[in-house]
Amino acid sequence: MIDHDESGALVVQVGEGFQLSEPVLPYEDDLTLHFLVTALGRWGSVATTVETWGGDGLDTFLASLAEDFRGWQEERIWHSLCHDLTISAEHHSGGYVQLRWVISDGAPAEEWRFETSTWHQAGEDMRTLAADIHAFIASVAV
Repeated sequence: MIDHDESGALVVQVGEGFQLSEPVLPYEDDLTLHFLVTALGRWGSVATTVETWGGDGLDTFLASLAEDFRGWQEERIWHSLCHDLTISAEHHSGGYVQLRWVISDGAPAEEWRFETSTWHQAGEDMRTLAADIHAFIASVAV
């Protein structure tokens, strides 16, 4: 679900306690897009800044999952420029997609790592998530 924080910036809530926020283009005349990924749980929270090259096709990756709502055989994987965010997708019987979100301090060190899963109905629910992520990325486009 897409929303706005107190400063008016877009926030995408993905499942309970997992969100993308604060999209910025930190360098003039550069397509490097940074955003904050935060996971909140009953034992604490973890957050990291994710670096992408113009979003690295995250919205396209999610849209492809929506278009293949009837399913696919193997796990599909997307990762950010520095591997600080990795998303893997599996289609399950019953029309659901499991997204596994992994945030870390990036490859190759990976001194810390956090992983959670969200479940989404195949088709329209995935289309909505892809559209929300697209709007999030486009909100800072040059």
